[in-house]
Amino acid sequence: MDSTPAKGLTLYSHTGVAYRFDPGALCLELLTTGGPGAYRRYEVLHEPADLAGWAQRSRLTPTPVLAISADEVAGVRRLRDALFRVVLAQVRGEPHPPADLEVVNEAAARPALAPAITPAGERRWAGSLTGTHLASTVARDAVELLTGPFSHRIRTCAAEDCHLVYVDTSRPGRRRWCSMEHCGNRHKVRALRARHTEEG
Repeated sequence: MDSTPAKGLTLYSHTGVAYRFDPGALCLELLTTGGPGAYRRYEVLHEPADLAGWAQRSRLTPTPVLAISADEVAGVRRLRDALFRVVLAQVRGEPHPPADLEVVNEAAARPALAPAITPAGERRWAGSLTGTHLASTVARDAVELLTGPFSHRIRTCAAEDCHLVYVDTSRPGRRRWCSMEHCGNRHKVRALRARHTEEG
């Protein structure tokens, strides 16, 4: 699982309110860009600039400078959709779809982003980087997450109308919401209103 410092993603509710969401893993950050089936309507990866923009917002530090082709964008969408189905199967305690595992494993087998140290002691990425390197890094992160100590902590937000996926890395393991700013706060407001209605 990716261990670089989390930047956290800024997402927007259907009313346009911004909130922070940290899914806890690089591979789960990719799931916020769209997905298969009903999640297709959230698609944001249409062209190379979109994928580069996602990399900039992700937890990858520093942001890699990538040469991305249209075919690589399609490949990342294919990886994301496969990963989405694998992760949801994990959450439900179901077997991982074999065809989707193959997509993840094929991506993970390719060269990934390689970290290096500059003469000034700063972190950088080595070599000429492509969308394929990015996809491999995401896929390897998924393999680490799905086979690691937090594999049983992958969850979907407890709100009925929210489908965000995260890994609960908190010590007590009691995280229920994608974000306390968003769904957690909505739950508190509803609970408070319900109490006032009962008391009234």
